[in-house]
Amino acid sequence: MFFTYLRRELRRRRKAALVVASGLALGIALVIVVTSVSAGMGAAQDKVLQSLYGLGTDMTVTKAAAPPGSDAERPRFRFDAQDDGSGGEQSSDRVMVQGFQTLASSTVSEVGAQSGVADAVGGLSLQVVKVSGEFTRGRFQQDGGGAPGGGQGGAQPSPQGRVEGGGADFDVNSYSVYGTDVTEPALGPLTSSRITSGRTFAANETNAAVAVADASYAKEKKLKTGSTVTVKDTKFEVVGIATADSGDAAADLYIPLKRAQTLADAKDKVTTIYVKATDSQRIDSVKSEIRKNVGGTTVTTSADLADTVSGSLSTASSLATSVGKWLSVVVLVAAFLVAGLLTSSAVSRRVREFGTLKALGWRSGRVTGQVVGEAVVNGLVGGALGIALGLAGAYAVTAASPTLQAQLGGGGSAGGGFGGPGRQTQRTLDVALTAPVSPATIALAVALAVTGGLVAGAFGGWRASRLRPADALRRVE
Repeated sequence: MFFTYLRRELRRRRKAALVVASGLALGIALVIVVTSVSAGMGAAQDKVLQSLYGLGTDMTVTKAAAPPGSDAERPRFRFDAQDDGSGGEQSSDRVMVQGFQTLASSTVSEVGAQSGVADAVGGLSLQVVKVSGEFTRGRFQQDGGGAPGGGQGGAQPSPQGRVEGGGADFDVNSYSVYGTDVTEPALGPLTSSRITSGRTFAANETNAAVAVADASYAKEKKLKTGSTVTVKDTKFEVVGIATADSGDAAADLYIPLKRAQTLADAKDKVTTIYVKATDSQRIDSVKSEIRKNVGGTTVTTSADLADTVSGSLSTASSLATSVGKWLSVVVLVAAFLVAGLLTSSAVSRRVREFGTLKALGWRSGRVTGQVVGEAVVNGLVGGALGIALGLAGAYAVTAASPTLQAQLGGGGSAGGGFGGPGRQTQRTLDVALTAPVSPATIALAVALAVTGGLVAGAFGGWRASRLRPADALRRVE
């Protein structure tokens, strides 16, 4: 009887039911679009951060950079004089630790032993400055005649003339090198790039003279798999070419950590420790644990780095998370109230009907249940329409893929201040926005539809429960 009456009443009041369902549908669709866009913003920001510190990294441990003016920041180059005037090219390179003061390699194990740490890997960031070129000896050109007279005692006159030609022609080449722990390939900046040619490091190449080159650097220097690059008189074979997933690569060359330590004369030293937590919910507690137990270090999480992201990505993310969500809440509340008022108004127009049913023996609870049932069905219909509209909106955003810019750093240290190797400049990345719709978002939409129906049913049910059979008799003409 309940479902038969429900079906008849909904068919008889299709227009009113459609109005209530449409109001709920608009609110639910807005929630889906805002939620999916917010998820896309989060994914875009994660992509930006992963391009800096590597996949799977939750935080980094570093030591503050050396103060300006220290000897470590003033490279010195020395060249031999060419007395025979033959010239000849000379070169000298300097390998310097980049960005941060070094930590002892034992600190990696110390960090890894902290509660909540799943894995910890050390790395060494280097900057190589190479100066190469040649001197050309000048020629002395004597003018005609010498100094007049000659001095007392028969001193010979001094020749008059000038030096012509000569000079120096030198080229300065600077590039970044990152020493990676080849036994731990799952952590570190190299994981934010994919090997597009050749291979990555083997686990047994801890001290091998092999390198993986960034694709942009390889193109600039015309490197390919099998080529060799020389760093401080050491020849490295390029075994692979890596392409950054987004933005700039963390370094121009990646080499085994031990080799990097040897080149920089930094035995058993690292500049950055990449940390993965056992649970993403424990990141803050792990950060506190490391800061408490490992002295003299700076711990930076991805959330800390996210605060430094500016540009259109940051602006759009703020709008989606604040204005967008509040707008969704306002629209939903308005939709629920309108649905409730419309349902209550519909009950008022059905006074004769409900009064007659009560006169025939229907209890107030049964009448209320009938009204709530109709409202819940309207809510579910609105939910279905809202999900369809929301999916269409999310698909439109994904299809359009608007490009957002993320600016990182701004005078910070390498890697945007998060401990990754890189260059001392502000970085700007272009990221395409998507709007993924997760099952959780669909479940939220269904829950909102049911809630909207219950809210509307509560309004109407309360109104219906107050009706008396006498009310129906007053309406009889």
